[in-house]
Amino acid sequence: MSQRDLSPEEFRELGHAYVDWIADYRARVGDLPVLPGVEPGWVRERLPAKLPEEGEPLTAVLADMDRVVVPASTHWQHPGFFAYFPANASLASLLGDMLSTGLGTQGMLWSTSPACTELEQHLLDQLADATGLPAEFTFAGGGGGVIQDSASSSSLVALLAALHRTSAGAWRTAGRDGREVLYVSAHTH
Repeated sequence: MSQRDLSPEEFRELGHAYVDWIADYRARVGDLPVLPGVEPGWVRERLPAKLPEEGEPLTAVLADMDRVVVPASTHWQHPGFFAYFPANASLASLLGDMLSTGLGTQGMLWSTSPACTELEQHLLDQLADATGLPAEFTFAGGGGGVIQDSASSSSLVALLAALHRTSAGAWRTAGRDGREVLYVSAHTH
């Protein structure tokens, strides 16, 4: 059975409740333990064994967040969380995520979203200028780049660029020849 989407008014009402929940969570995250005190299986024990015939109301999701998700979460936004890498999502960035997700833009090509493509190019040109990079690093200067979604993606792009440069692009048709070497530490992400 398919469920209809929310009406704009239902979205507005639930959206306010969800934003209030996030704001309340952020206000109290410093009072929570950084690491959860749960054992493996704790979350699954609190979830239904089978998918329900009907989905629960979206208002019930917030109760599930308080009952199951928050107690079993590592709180990356906690002021005492210092592991891995900085992942502090500002509340301002959450607002940006809401706008981006609300548009549902697919920014894979200029034709799929001119605004997305040109905003990214413009921002990257401004960052190149602000960091003192020469004009060749800008789109106007024949360079340019893209914003990557993660450290893993950006590392992959950097490795592919290095492979492209060292093989003068031959790897694209001939593949790797076995001479490629990558040195990393045991702590490489």
